[in-house]
This record gives sequence, structure tokens and C-alpha cells, in this order.
Amino acid sequence: MASSALIMLSFPLCVSLLLLHSAQAQLGFGQQETTGQPGGSRCRIERLSALEPTMRVPSEAGFTEYVDQNHEQFRCAGVAVHRRTILPRGLLLPSYSNAPSLVYVVQGRGIAGTVIPGCPETYQSFQQQREGGDEHQRIHSFHEGDIIALPAGVAHWCYNNGEAPVVAITVSYTSSSANQLDRQHRVRFLLAGRERRAQQGAHTEERLEQQKGVSLLNGFELELLAEALSVDKEVVRKIQNPDDGRGEIVRVDRGLQLLQPLQRNEEQERQDGDDIRRRESNGLEEAFCTMDYKQNIGDTTLSDQYDPNAGRITVLNSRKFPVLRFMQMSAVRGSLRPNTVGAPYWNINTHGIAYALNGSCQMQVVGHGGRTVFDGELRQGQLLVIPQHFVVITKTRSEHYEWVSFKTNDNPMVSQIVGKASVFRGMPVEVLINSYRISRNEAKRLKFNRGNLMSMFPLESHGDVMET
Repeated sequence: MASSALIMLSFPLCVSLLLLHSAQAQLGFGQQETTGQPGGSRCRIERLSALEPTMRVPSEAGFTEYVDQNHEQFRCAGVAVHRRTILPRGLLLPSYSNAPSLVYVVQGRGIAGTVIPGCPETYQSFQQQREGGDEHQRIHSFHEGDIIALPAGVAHWCYNNGEAPVVAITVSYTSSSANQLDRQHRVRFLLAGRERRAQQGAHTEERLEQQKGVSLLNGFELELLAEALSVDKEVVRKIQNPDDGRGEIVRVDRGLQLLQPLQRNEEQERQDGDDIRRRESNGLEEAFCTMDYKQNIGDTTLSDQYDPNAGRITVLNSRKFPVLRFMQMSAVRGSLRPNTVGAPYWNINTHGIAYALNGSCQMQVVGHGGRTVFDGELRQGQLLVIPQHFVVITKTRSEHYEWVSFKTNDNPMVSQIVGKASVFRGMPVEVLINSYRISRNEAKRLKFNRGNLMSMFPLESHGDVMET
């Protein structure tokens, strides 16, 4: 009897786990077994460079700038990067990507939607059964400092309902196990419209053609698509319009009329989401349909580390933002005050892609064998790949420096050389004495000089400006 009861109890659990695994596979949310590069390492870096976009694709209501994804830094990290500007009343047409992506909103505000397969359309109008009614999945408002998670293969769109341009930087993890095509980022699988021809810059014509996109629906025969969609052929002709030259970002002259709840603050939305998750009995829906796909890391009150004389750091990992667990990505938002140096550190289990938001910093990166691979300035709008295990030091001079860093692991770990909880702090003094052939007093200063400071160290009072 006991064994029978155990079997009866275990069966629903096994079915639930099987369904959950199936849903993960269906959505392309499978976790990556390792963070290493498929087919062996491609990180034979001799020199790093601060990168900027080299190709621009204009649209009717904005433009997209691409950084060369064939650059050796991106091949090493297994990522692709683009920056998008959406003008007021601009609609980014629906699409999906072959790689999971994190989007950081640099400026502006708007609304965005992600359409998760199998999830209900929870936004409904009273007239939905009549002509003119509507229903759709949840819509998220976003603003400066937000991170938006876009899993691979999930359709999404966004709209600028503000009065200023929306600027966002997107990093796609092409080496993720969710991307089973190849290491190339396909930019976007368009579900509507077509991209305009890119402005050439330094790229070849062949590479421009590779970036040019057309709606997937344009590839189907007209009659077959009409039957599949159960619409007239004339509607399909409009969907496949070969003369639509607006690009991937189109202008909505009268504004987008959508079903939206009354504007509420983020704390209310978070509490309501928690209530829904507590009431929900369906594990699959809890895991995917009620999951948040947007989180703010620009709010200074959310900082994980803060020093009024040095700066602040906020880490967004899968413990704070559960969807990241399925994407194997995370993000760090930081700021350094003038005349501050960051603790030397290396990434233990991830590559880092640092993007300068404001100001500038001096940075040195040292790779295997003590080779200096970068020694220069990172300025606003530039980005730099920090390969796994390479050691980096960041220093500000007279400017305040702000950055966001994208990581290729959902729970990134770093190892600092000095400061609290650092490598030097964890070693016996005798090890330091014999490793560096220094005196006991010198070893103690090396070990304890930074006191309880962790990641950021002020060099001097902020009233004095360091000579440059």
C-alpha cells in the first residue's frame, strides 16, 4: 500500500516535470551545459579595441546601427551587438531572433510586447467578440535604465509613446545553446515589413546584403498563405507588399491605440505579479506566462554596492530576474565618480561586454602570459569585450563614468585581486611574502590597505582634479 501511494504521488510530479521540460524546449529556453565556446576556443586575442557601430540601416521612424559581428572580439565572446534609435510614434515591427538577447534602454520610454507561445491573451476588451474588439498578451512599459529580456525565437515588438527618441543597446548571445543555426546572428526574423538598404560605411556590399531583411511571410505563395491565414488574397497582397519601403521602424501618425491598464508604479506591478504567482496552480504558466521580461537596473536605490566617494554597482542575475536562467545571460550597471579606480578583477565564468553610457574611463586589460591587450580610453557610445579570465582595471579622471556590462552567464562571478573578499585578503601573509619577495610590513599593507572597501577606491578628495 505504501509503495502504491508513493507511485500515485510521484506520477503527477513526473508528468509536471516532463511538461515543463517540453515547454522549455518548445520555447528555446534550454539551459546551456557550459559557457565554453562550441568547437573549441576562439579567444586568441592579441589586441582588444574600443568598438563603435560601423553600419547604419535607416527606417521611416528611426535607424539601427550594427557593430561588426565578425570582429574577433565578438567571435571570442559569442555575441552580436546593435544599437537602435526609435523616434516618437515609431513602431518597431514584430520579429524574433535566433539568439537570446538583452536590451538596455539608454534613453526614452515606450511600450513593448513579447508573445510567449501557449500563453493566454490576458488583455481583453469588452467588445472582443464584436467587430472592433481585441485581445492580446501582456504589454510592458519601459523607460531609461530598464533591461528587457528577449528569449530566442520569441516574437516581440515595441513602440515609442514618448516625446523623445528611444535609444537602446542590444547584445545577442549567439553561442547560446538556444541558437542551433550557427554562430552568426541573423539580425531579425521579420514578421512584417522589410529593412532598407544599409548605409555602407566600412562594410562590403556582400556584407550589406547579408544584413538586409524581408518579412518571412513574403516567401510564401500568395494563395497558400491566404488559405493558411483564412483571409482574402487582397489582404495577403498587402501583407507581402513588395513596395513597402518604410523599413523595420514605421511611423504611426495617429498613435498606437492599445488595451492598457491604468498607469501604475513599478512596485504595484511587482506586488500584483507576486500575487498572481502565489495563486497560480499551473506550474507551466507560472514559469513562463507570468514571468517578468523587464527589470530596472538604473534605479540608484537598487544598488548592490555603494560608496558615496567612489560610485555604485548593480548586478542583475537570475536570482533577481528569473528569465535570465533560461537565457544564460545577465547584466551589471555601474558608475564611478571622478578620480576613482576599480579593483583589478577577472570574470570567473563569463565574458563581459562593457558599453559606456556616459563619460569616459581609462582601462587596461591583461590577458594570458601577462600580455597587455588593451590600454586606452573607453568613451560614451563605445564598447569593449572583456574575455573570461582576462584581468581589467578601470580608472576615472575628471569625468563621472557610467556603464552597463552584459554577461554570458546568468549568475556571473568575479574574482578581485585587492579589497574585501579579494584574492590577496584570502591569502596568508607568508604566501604573499614568498610570492613577491617583499617584507612582512609590505605584505600586510598589500593585504589590508584597502580596508573593507570592495570594488571601487577613491584616489583622492573629489575637490582635487587629477592631472591628465
